Amino acid sequence: MSQTKIFKADIDMKLEKEKNNLSILKEAMNKSRTNTHSMLGILNSFENRLQKLESTIEPVYNETEMLRRRQENIEKTTVTLDNVLGYYHVAKEVENMIKEGPSSCGLDRYLAQMDRLKQAMLYFDSHNSSSLELLDVTRVFEDGKEVLCCEFRLLLSRHGRPVPPIMLLDLIGDEEIPSSDPDVPLEHFPEKIVDDLGQIAKWLDKKGNTAEFTKDYLTMRGAAMLKSLQVLREHLKSASASSSTSIQYIGQHSPAPTSKFSRTKETPVRKSKLKIALPGRGLHLKKKAQTALLQSPFEQASKGHRRQGSYNDIVENLDVEVEIYITQLSALLKLMQSEAQLMSCIIPDKNRRTVFDGIVQQSLDSVVSEGEMLATQAKKSINKHEFMSVLSIFPVVKHLRSIKPDFDYTLEGCSTPTRSKLASMLSTLGSTGAKALEDFIESIKNDPDRASMPKDGTVHELTNRTIIFLEPLLDYSETAGAMLLMHGEQAAPSEAVDAKKSKLKFADYMTKVLSALGLNLSNKSETYNDPTLRPVFMLNNYNYILKSITRNGLLNLIHLCNKDVGQYYEDQIHEQKRLYSESWSKVLHYILEIDEPLSQQRLMMPDVKLKDKEKQNIKDKFSGFNKELEEIMKSQKGYAIPDQELREALKKDNKDFIIPRYKMFLEKYERVNFTKNLDKYIKYTAPAVGVIVDKFFDTSA
Repeated sequence: MSQTKIFKADIDMKLEKEKNNLSILKEAMNKSRTNTHSMLGILNSFENRLQKLESTIEPVYNETEMLRRRQENIEKTTVTLDNVLGYYHVAKEVENMIKEGPSSCGLDRYLAQMDRLKQAMLYFDSHNSSSLELLDVTRVFEDGKEVLCCEFRLLLSRHGRPVPPIMLLDLIGDEEIPSSDPDVPLEHFPEKIVDDLGQIAKWLDKKGNTAEFTKDYLTMRGAAMLKSLQVLREHLKSASASSSTSIQYIGQHSPAPTSKFSRTKETPVRKSKLKIALPGRGLHLKKKAQTALLQSPFEQASKGHRRQGSYNDIVENLDVEVEIYITQLSALLKLMQSEAQLMSCIIPDKNRRTVFDGIVQQSLDSVVSEGEMLATQAKKSINKHEFMSVLSIFPVVKHLRSIKPDFDYTLEGCSTPTRSKLASMLSTLGSTGAKALEDFIESIKNDPDRASMPKDGTVHELTNRTIIFLEPLLDYSETAGAMLLMHGEQAAPSEAVDAKKSKLKFADYMTKVLSALGLNLSNKSETYNDPTLRPVFMLNNYNYILKSITRNGLLNLIHLCNKDVGQYYEDQIHEQKRLYSESWSKVLHYILEIDEPLSQQRLMMPDVKLKDKEKQNIKDKFSGFNKELEEIMKSQKGYAIPDQELREALKKDNKDFIIPRYKMFLEKYERVNFTKNLDKYIKYTAPAVGVIVDKFFDTSA
């Protein structure tokens, strides 16, 4: 019971507390309600006062705005009236300044005065097209346009100069393939002049409504570009002439010397980024031909076998003209890129392609004309079978193929005839090169059998010319292969030609050349009456071919098409050596005692007595040996083995072949009493035979 009472008392206490809280809350709500009614009264009073203020201020505001607008209109009218009044006097005010030109007042101020004349013309044309004032303003305005055109021409002529050759050569540098970067760092005009030309051109185009200035720009910049190329050409010719003071004379006995003078790296032409006057692309071809000539078998032979040749001008046409032309191609590209960059700062966009097309015409025609002239000269050389002259085409085609994408990009947007000129020239050069390559094979096949046959069996001139022709082409294998693929008997489209196919095609071509050469040489060898001279002739030629194509790297390229070529020549050399060794058959006939041999046992018997017939038989053997040895020495002394290594190897083979046999023969009979005059029959000891063999292949011995 006591707990229940406690719990009830506690509940009553909490209930009383909550009642007190409730009464406090009600009192707070009443106060809040009273405050709300008071605030609403205040706000309503404020709103009424604002309405009264607005009704009082709005008319004042509207009247003020109206006055402001009237003031603005009065000011605009005054300005317009001043301008209109100025239109009536502007012609007289600016006429003297217009006639004097921009040089008297500055270009910006001059163009501002021209703008005033333009505005006056528009005003009178719109409001009073028959007024005298319009005629005056138009006359002065047209005079001003003419002055601006004259100023434009004057700036072009005064500050426009051909690009110095040194600058162009520095720009081209030693690059094998010029960069396609359109930002070519050539400064044709000072920056201030470029800005002035751009301002004049922009004003004449937009406000002068004339494009006459573009014709002046086209003509003068086209002439400057052409002049730059001409000056470059003259500079290169002069530099080439001065550098030719260094002489490399090949020798009067060479059957195929190069030109008498050859540039050396130690002959600097100028101090710049270039070490020599020319980039050295076509020159590489010429040096290749010179190297092949210097290593020709005629120059390697002993003095007794050097011959006067009939191919004295073999590389006379591989001269500096090709160098100059290749340099001109690179220079033209740089000039075109530079001109396009300059034009973007001066000529309005809508006229740029047309103007650029006109600028490049003369220079492009000049370069294309020279290229077509190269092709024409090459065709004449082909008809004359002067194939070395045709080699000049290959560096040109290689270089042009490498930079043609840059030309195409630079000429993008020009007319179709302009863009097709280089492609047409490249096709002409390519077809000419392909014809030269194909006709070269035919010339090998049809070379007369008895023409210029060397009496000493040395390397034939046809072999020498063939190697000299092929060796420089190694650096242009892709170019030559592409020519054959695109312009040969089974022409392929340019899209189907790649580097791999081109190299394979050229490797196949070289295989055909060597095959035709081998067949012709084999036919030529049959013209020798001396059967020993035939293998000597073939051995010389096969050895020279194999060494040449191995030394210069042609064999590696040929192996892409036929891996057996090198082994074929090795086998042929071995076979010709075997055939040559048969020349000793008459000598061996005696020392091998093929007829009536005497036994060794009988000769070793003490106090052996020979019959007169047996003595005579031994005498005949020694006499026959001596006679045949002297005959073979006499004949083979006149044979030529130009290659020293091969010459010494043949001598060693001869010694190894004959001396041991002769030594056995000599030891068999030298103690036999077969004659009272031993020196008459035993004329040579074994070492003496070796001395005889050493005299082979040397007419001076």
